[in-house]
Amino acid sequence: MKWTASCFVDAAILALTAASIAGCSTTVPYQVRTGVVHAPTLQQMENANMERGAPVLIRIYKEGRSLEVWKQNRTGKFTLLQSYPICKFSGKLGPKIAQGDYQAPEGFYDITPAQMNPQSSEYLSFNIGFPNAFDRSLGRTGSFLMVHGGCRSVGCYAMTDYQMEEIYGLVEEAFRGGQDRVQLQAFPFQMTAENLTRYAEDPNAAFWEMLKTGSDTFSAAGVPPKVAVCNQRYVFNPPFGSTDLDPSVSCPSGIDPTPISHARL
Repeated sequence: MKWTASCFVDAAILALTAASIAGCSTTVPYQVRTGVVHAPTLQQMENANMERGAPVLIRIYKEGRSLEVWKQNRTGKFTLLQSYPICKFSGKLGPKIAQGDYQAPEGFYDITPAQMNPQSSEYLSFNIGFPNAFDRSLGRTGSFLMVHGGCRSVGCYAMTDYQMEEIYGLVEEAFRGGQDRVQLQAFPFQMTAENLTRYAEDPNAAFWEMLKTGSDTFSAAGVPPKVAVCNQRYVFNPPFGSTDLDPSVSCPSGIDPTPISHARL
């Protein structure tokens, strides 16, 4: 079955579509594309002491409408490689709660090679990985939430085709270089104390405070944090080194067990 970058796809429709494709030999498949890293970005890698196939990390900020690609340099630290203006995202500041709410997700997600879609109907796309363990522990629903080209969105982060060509290429080359998963950090805004103060009365303030902890952990270490979920909350770089926790039960000793106050559960 070839899935597309449609952000809210009913499972029954997908099943019918797959059946029709399988039963019709004259169906024209989507064009298979690959990403292309453009010459200025290759030069930036050289200037920043980065191997071309080194690991990458993606950071998204709704307020400011930017998608950043960070890349590991030869010292082992991740530094900003490129920032791209987001062409369109739907919804407002705040996490995605339910299928059909037209919200783009916020949180910490993993992209694997299986989530890359070179046959996307939206030029190129990759699945963010929503819902993750944190989302599922809260009963949040949704499917096929993407970063994709096409500059239109009903729950995804949409880029121009030219931007998406390079973003896809950077992720693709990191996978070819040996990275097994790319962390995507989606934030409402730059995670500063000043911004959290601005939104202190927002019902999502406690959730955003938790996201700031993960953002700060990355900033301090210069490498993506290990992310786990217990007690329906994110924990970063668990002290015992394991990320295999039960999202719905109390956190083990050594991890702050205090749950956050979740908005709109």
